[in-house]
Amino acid sequence: MKDVNKIKRDKRKRRHIRVKARAKGTASKPRLSVFRSNKHIFLQLIDDEKGKTIVSADDFKIKIPKKDKAEMTKTKLAFEIGKALAELAKKKKIKNAVFDRGGYAYHGRVKAAAEGAREGGLVF
Repeated sequence: MKDVNKIKRDKRKRRHIRVKARAKGTASKPRLSVFRSNKHIFLQLIDDEKGKTIVSADDFKIKIPKKDKAEMTKTKLAFEIGKALAELAKKKKIKNAVFDRGGYAYHGRVKAAAEGAREGGLVF
């Protein structure tokens, strides 16, 4: 019998391949990739033509006061990380992106990260 977690992980990887096939990033319009673990969320703007990460953001890099971070839920933190990524993208003169949800359902933390990036100024 297969491990349930391995089956879930394999299904997500297959979904991610399908999503990634339609979402190709370029230097002018990079792919906004989302990776979500149980505790953290990671966002990257990727140029698929060169295979390079242009900008990345996660909860380790952004500066949130400790008292605010302790009260913050993972969903609110994902929203803030999305806004932080959009600010970093502005500095690199990137306005447009293609959203890659990474095989995850578009709700909860993934949706919050996307909305935060939109509020920060990214268009996708």
